[in-house]
Amino acid sequence: MKKILFVGIVILLILSTSTVFGLELGRFDGVTLKACFIGGGDYEKIYEKFIPEFEKLTGAKVEIVYKGNGFDIDKKMKIDFAAGTVDYDVCWDHTSFFSQYIDFLEPLEGYFTEEELKDFSPKVIQYCQKNGHLWQIPRHADISSLHYRTDIFNDPEMKKAYQEKFGKELKVPETWDEFKDIAIFLSKPPEIYGTQFAGKEEALSGRFWDILMAHGGKIIDENYKPAFNSPEGIKVATMLRDLYQAGAMPPGMVNFLWDDVAATFANGNIAMYTEWYGWYSYFQNPENSNVAGKFDISRQPKGDAGIHGGWGGAHCFSVTKSSKNKEAAVAFVKYITSYEPQLFEGQIGYIPVRNTVFETLIQEAEKSTDPLIKKRFELMQVQINQDFTPPPIVAEWIPISNILYPKLQAIMLGDVEVEEGLNQAAKEVELLMEEAGYYD
Repeated sequence: MKKILFVGIVILLILSTSTVFGLELGRFDGVTLKACFIGGGDYEKIYEKFIPEFEKLTGAKVEIVYKGNGFDIDKKMKIDFAAGTVDYDVCWDHTSFFSQYIDFLEPLEGYFTEEELKDFSPKVIQYCQKNGHLWQIPRHADISSLHYRTDIFNDPEMKKAYQEKFGKELKVPETWDEFKDIAIFLSKPPEIYGTQFAGKEEALSGRFWDILMAHGGKIIDENYKPAFNSPEGIKVATMLRDLYQAGAMPPGMVNFLWDDVAATFANGNIAMYTEWYGWYSYFQNPENSNVAGKFDISRQPKGDAGIHGGWGGAHCFSVTKSSKNKEAAVAFVKYITSYEPQLFEGQIGYIPVRNTVFETLIQEAEKSTDPLIKKRFELMQVQINQDFTPPPIVAEWIPISNILYPKLQAIMLGDVEVEEGLNQAAKEVELLMEEAGYYD
């Protein structure tokens, strides 16, 4: 009888808790977690592979009620939070966006121990916090490297023509000034455009920021005043305009977002541009990419300040304050950001945020016969440690971006002069920040 009782207690303990990757997840039989997640590209592979495992381990069910790109999901979440119509427990989050949401998120520092957090990159975790609270747990980080077509840069005829025109060797640009000249030179539209950028929403504002920081500029200064209409900002906006007007960018670029620029590069229509690491497996898959095996990467060019561009951010998961299943939601966040899921994402091209995952990936890269694999991780480390710089961590970053990017589009299209467009945007941003109470 005692033996049966003992076995029963053991079974009960097994059913009441679930340990995986050193994490105590618990059992949540009968609980259905609803989720609002980023989708598209390779983002969804982690859901397909690991959500069923989480369900087996914990007894909970996970229902994804919405999937969309980062900008669509941002709009949805802001509407849901404002209207009080949130019907999900776990949501996508991002270091560039979370400041807007914190009144509607569950602070997570009380759910995570120091031991559970110590494997994450301290710099990334730093940008997941505000006002003394931890609002999100990082899934993977993003920073862009320069992607360039080796078949174009190494073409003997192209190299000869460049030498004759500029009196110097055609090589990967080390400065943004060189980038501009080379992009215009390599353009043979509509077959090949020298470069491209995602041309609307925060994607355009962020690229502007990327190059602005390289020149030593700022979006807002230490007093929260707009600073992007500086000489540095004028130079960056002028470069964007000149590239577009010269036909060195696809004419439809002002409507491109991330999927669009990735597809255009994969189609073989772009000579070089700055791109996130996460598209690597897509670009190297010959079934859907014409540039597989025909491109290389390098650190972003330097600006006048001697700084490499480094617009960075991290995709994360948060728990909604309105969730009625917070313990189960936290367990899901712990699981989906744990070692194995992050290693899986690292292996398909995303930048890890756990040190142990980075160590494993570097060890694996040492054995690879593809030299680009090792180079990628070495370059990632350099950029994450030295160049990684998110936009201003203020709730108004996206509203600032929403003011800035239409003016940048108008400048590129030639509808407004560079300085006039930036000054108009600066006036609107200053009014925004004043109404938000920054100048009291």
